[in-house]
Amino acid sequence: MAGFVRCVLYLALIGVFSFLLGRALPKSLFHWDRFPFRLYGWEKQGSVYKALGVQRWKEKVPDMSVILPKLMPSKRLPKGAGPEELTLMVRETCVAEFIHALLCVAGFGCVFLWKGVWGWVASVLYVLGNVPDIIIQRYNRPKLLRILQKVQARERTNEKCDHFELQHGTGA
Repeated sequence: MAGFVRCVLYLALIGVFSFLLGRALPKSLFHWDRFPFRLYGWEKQGSVYKALGVQRWKEKVPDMSVILPKLMPSKRLPKGAGPEELTLMVRETCVAEFIHALLCVAGFGCVFLWKGVWGWVASVLYVLGNVPDIIIQRYNRPKLLRILQKVQARERTNEKCDHFELQHGTGA
């Protein structure tokens, strides 16, 4: 029983620590186009996750932005989001993926706190509990990047139009 209590306390502690770490880390450190966050060919722009049915079950996974709305940015795409907001959202997917991967590794601490098979069971269950969150981030990132590219292209087009009007006047 003592091993179980130590394991639960440990998992709660690393959960709180990782949450605080995720909020404190500068988002500028996270680059979606670099290892390990970049999209890989085998992911087929996220369609491999669609084959796993992510779109059906992702809403059932607890969302910290709903549980702690004052501390976590919303995972919902705001209407009329600009490039800065979208870039931040993409970076947040990288942060979330990093934190959940870190939790997967740290979760194996239960093996040392709860000797025997049950420490391993707790660790594996904890890892399996974090993997869906990683999958969701990798599923959402390509969609957000496509939206970001469209918004950036639209802004570039608007800038060209504004520049043309400034150069040539509006005809008035």
